[in-house]
Amino acid sequence: MADPEDLGRGLTELREMVRELTARIYRLEQALRLQQPVASAGTLPSAPPPPPVETQAAAEPRLPRIPTPSPLLPIPPRKAMAKDEMGLESRIGSHWLNRIGISAVLIGVAYFLKFAFDNNWIGPAGRVAIGLIAGIAVVIWSERFRNRGYNIFSYSLKAVGIGAMYLSLWAAFQVYNLFPGSVAFVAMLIVTAATATMALTQDAEILAAFALTGGFVTPVLLSTGQNREVQLFAYVGLLDLATLVLVIYKPWRRLLVMSFTGTLLLYLGWYSSFYSRIYLDLTATFATFFFAVFAVAPLVGRRESAAPDAPRSPVLSLIPHVIAFANAVVYFLQLYVMLQEVDKVASAWFALALAGVYIFLSRQVRARYSDPQVVETLHFLHLALALGFITIAIPIRLDGHWITMGWFVEAGILLWVADRIKSDFLNLFAIGALVLGVARLLLIDDFYVTDLMFNWRITTHIVAIAVLAMIAWYGSQREDETGQQASRLAIISINVLALEALSREVIDYFSRQFSAVSVPGRWNPGETDRLRDLEIARHFTFSALWMGYGAMLMIIGFWRRSSFVRWQALVLIAATIFKVFTSDVWQLDRGYRVISFIVLGVLLLAISFGYQRDWLKLSADQPEGEPPKS
Repeated sequence: MADPEDLGRGLTELREMVRELTARIYRLEQALRLQQPVASAGTLPSAPPPPPVETQAAAEPRLPRIPTPSPLLPIPPRKAMAKDEMGLESRIGSHWLNRIGISAVLIGVAYFLKFAFDNNWIGPAGRVAIGLIAGIAVVIWSERFRNRGYNIFSYSLKAVGIGAMYLSLWAAFQVYNLFPGSVAFVAMLIVTAATATMALTQDAEILAAFALTGGFVTPVLLSTGQNREVQLFAYVGLLDLATLVLVIYKPWRRLLVMSFTGTLLLYLGWYSSFYSRIYLDLTATFATFFFAVFAVAPLVGRRESAAPDAPRSPVLSLIPHVIAFANAVVYFLQLYVMLQEVDKVASAWFALALAGVYIFLSRQVRARYSDPQVVETLHFLHLALALGFITIAIPIRLDGHWITMGWFVEAGILLWVADRIKSDFLNLFAIGALVLGVARLLLIDDFYVTDLMFNWRITTHIVAIAVLAMIAWYGSQREDETGQQASRLAIISINVLALEALSREVIDYFSRQFSAVSVPGRWNPGETDRLRDLEIARHFTFSALWMGYGAMLMIIGFWRRSSFVRWQALVLIAATIFKVFTSDVWQLDRGYRVISFIVLGVLLLAISFGYQRDWLKLSADQPEGEPPKS
């Protein structure tokens, strides 16, 4: 009887042979199909006459019948298994061990150099020379890995080499004073140009990113605590210019974010430690240079894809907008903080000049970009920044209620321009300036007036009401729902501001009367009665004012056939009724009480009679079968 293990091995070998024979037959069949002539489109080949039976039988080789392998015991491909098993091993051996080895060698060399420097085995010139030679050697050595397809590893080595060269040059003129700053900056310019050239020729954004990172970190690591403003900012300016050149020729917008962030951090670090007023001119010059670089960058930067229909990254598309906004805000804050210590008026003129710059840039966007979406968003962003700086310049230059007046005037001008060019974008900024003005008028402005009605408070309210009237008029001319809602909101705001202004006049008038009667340090026997009479008159004046204003709104509502205005009148009259029946009935004396109730009753009866008789044909404005809107 045969051994079961021998039978199992035999069965396995048989199945392997069947599998290989099946694969060979399949390849032969595929090859025979490919060699058959293919008919041209639209025609069918004529069928050849069948060969004689004897010839056909002789031409066809007789193959042994091969049984189909059983699907119960599938045999996985040996080559695939070997490839999967070798993949992880290959990555560990060829990539990770290589990188760890390189890192170990670099660390060992660094420790050796530190030991040699501490014991003065190598002088300053030798240290700098070693750094430069090592950096150049690493960059050259990295090309060997790039030619073999190890791009990422090659770029990492290049970043190490470039960082070593920056470090060596910076140490040469700042730490060891081996040569003057001009020579150091020329050498750095050469290194920066070489790095940009390599990044461009090898189309490697990561290489440029590593170079920028090393360039901006170098001054921090080698800072000596001394004020070297010219050297520091000239060095930073070279890095920013290199970044600008790169984004002109390559769609590497991420470099702008890195360069802007590095520049800002180095500037803030220097400013917090060394700035004083004597450095104003030089610091403002460098700040303006940095601003100019990053203001131009969104206009000249290349798109992330040259193909019009290529997919675009939302993050990359936002980078020009983020840079434009952040650059404007940072530059304005820099100059504003420095100029405030010298001249407040100069800060206001600077804000207006910056607004002019962004108006110019908003016009340049249309000539620089072919993408309509980028053109619109970037154009409106620059225009928004310009309007924002104009709005900021008003409170910087003016004081008190003149700030409020300036915002109202700005809102009126923007509304007029927006209506001429049909721009909803400018309408939004006009409404924003108006909201700022109204908020300041109601919450911040404290007017000291001595004349009744003819004073700056009433004048400021009139300007605000005039701008609101413009919004109401322009909104009523539009046919969309947004315009109609803006018109209604403006009309409500007009009535609120008008009533608030008149109420303040009443308050100030009676305050002056109270002050004239009750003089501190002087007793008057009739003072109590006089104060009580003034209090009664004040309550009656408020009731009369509200009733009169409500009656005026009702008349305008009837005249303009506007249920919207009439509803406002009804709300104000309802508030007056509540005041009369809950407060005036107890506060007023008999004469004022009689007048208050009679006038209110006559007003209510007249309004009611007008509604009942429909003298103004209000029902004629409604379609048949629908109830009146009023």
